[in-house]
Amino acid sequence: MSDQHADRPAAQPTGPVDFTVDLTGHEMTRRAHVMAALGDDWDPVAAMRGEEEAYDLLYSGLDEEQQRLYDTLVTAGVLPRRGGGRAAA
Repeated sequence: MSDQHADRPAAQPTGPVDFTVDLTGHEMTRRAHVMAALGDDWDPVAAMRGEEEAYDLLYSGLDEEQQRLYDTLVTAGVLPRRGGGRAAA
């Protein structure tokens, strides 16, 4: 009887394999690139203020149906209340 598979290696057991990658060095490089891209004149407080102003504009001038939907989302906790109870601040 001839062995047709004599040149094949024995099958190895399969299963989970421990695999760890340390991305700490990459993350520090990424953060350095982000800070360099932002530049020396980046003002995080001004950026946050600008975002708040943009949200106020986004939720201003809503028609009746949009206001109803906005109020529903605020009540459900999906959106924060803006403008003293009305979307149009």
